[in-house]
Amino acid sequence: MVCLGNICRSPLAEGILASKLPKKSFLVDSAGTGSWHIGKQPDERSIAVAKKNGIDISAQRGKQFSQNDFENYDYIYVMDNTNYADVIKLAENEYQKGKVQLILNEMFPGENVDVPDPYYGTHFGFETVFKMLDQTCDNIAEKLIAKHP
Repeated sequence: MVCLGNICRSPLAEGILASKLPKKSFLVDSAGTGSWHIGKQPDERSIAVAKKNGIDISAQRGKQFSQNDFENYDYIYVMDNTNYADVIKLAENEYQKGKVQLILNEMFPGENVDVPDPYYGTHFGFETVFKMLDQTCDNIAEKLIAKHP
């Protein structure tokens, strides 16, 4: 899961998807395209909305997406079109580019819809983002479990 700073959207997506998949079979992680929040906890509003929904993301720490992540992960979900472009620039070949998808395309195929960045908004924006990601992660989990039983 990749967003800009790895403190709002991608930590939520990581926590939500991890809660829907068997831990012994799947590794879910997140990163940001920027380096501002390396080593920091997710935004307190992300932690709060996750906790309200029974998910603890407080142990996550921010990290930056790197070229090595193409080797370490089979699926790379990005939160918006800017993150998509930034991650694609790091890909060395078509195989790596093929791993990168806009996360909401799992719910709205081919529409290339962005997950809004709630950072500069109110707590309500985090609630909205949580609901979007929760629905999308239901679709992703269903597909992954079917593909990798």
